[in-house]
Amino acid sequence: MVVSQTYQLKDYKTDTHNTWCPGCGDFGILTSIQMALAEIGVPPHKVAVVSGIGCSGKAPHYLNAYGFHTLHGRSIPSATGMKLSNPEMTVIAVGGDGDGFGIGCGYFVNAGRRNVDFTYLVFDNEVYGLTKGQGSPTMKKGMKAKGMAEAAVQDNINPLALAISSGYTFVGRGYALNPKATAQLIAQAVSHKGTSFIDIAQTCPVYNDLHTKEYYTDMVEGQPRMYWLENTDYDAVVHDPTNAGEVVEKKLQAIGKAYETGRMPLGCYYKVDVPTFEEQIAEGRPNGMDSILNPNLWNRDISKLEAVLR
Repeated sequence: MVVSQTYQLKDYKTDTHNTWCPGCGDFGILTSIQMALAEIGVPPHKVAVVSGIGCSGKAPHYLNAYGFHTLHGRSIPSATGMKLSNPEMTVIAVGGDGDGFGIGCGYFVNAGRRNVDFTYLVFDNEVYGLTKGQGSPTMKKGMKAKGMAEAAVQDNINPLALAISSGYTFVGRGYALNPKATAQLIAQAVSHKGTSFIDIAQTCPVYNDLHTKEYYTDMVEGQPRMYWLENTDYDAVVHDPTNAGEVVEKKLQAIGKAYETGRMPLGCYYKVDVPTFEEQIAEGRPNGMDSILNPNLWNRDISKLEAVLR
């Protein structure tokens, strides 16, 4: 009889000293990731977390899993390589809004086209917290946080709309200071077959004095600013991926929610089940080749090649 092992949040913790600022939303997101992994029940040695540069880049240090702290804006291509070389791993890429939508934006768009089976979580506080609070690509035009010398003069990127139009097959938004609900959303994203993206709104108590905890929990015309789509009649799922009309309809519906003003929808915006990149290229592999990475490469005799190169 096979006995399945259960995991708890503590199984994904490390003893590494945490250097995030007190009150930082990163703590809530870290807890959400740990809770999600425990809920799914994936063993720590089957998880790989890759991060870019920024405050969020420290996340792999605080997670009991394989971790890789890569270059600025390169978490997505690194995660892609990890998944393609070892398809059995659960791969999660994490990064900030500056890392992902500034220098890393080209990778973000093209990841949606491929649909490799990994999850991308963005810690979105609208500022470059590691470099003293300059406005990031998600800071709206005309807004000025206390770390900025002047108000933002450029229009902002809408991460959710960009993800949907780029082809991501699971798109959602969470909130750092609601780790329990955000953990459930992350669990859905990680369990989804395909490229999943969650934009996680978070506070930066040091540099962003605009979007504070009070802002996110404030009332708008008598209703809470934030609300969960699952508590409404909103249907994010494309039920027939072969129906182009339904796909377009659900994408337009999701983009409309992404641009909703005043209130802030949380939860899953869009979900469609289509073949992953790995599944598509597997069809072209020679018979008997079970993995994209041929294990026999490690035992191959390369002495003839070495002789040629001498």
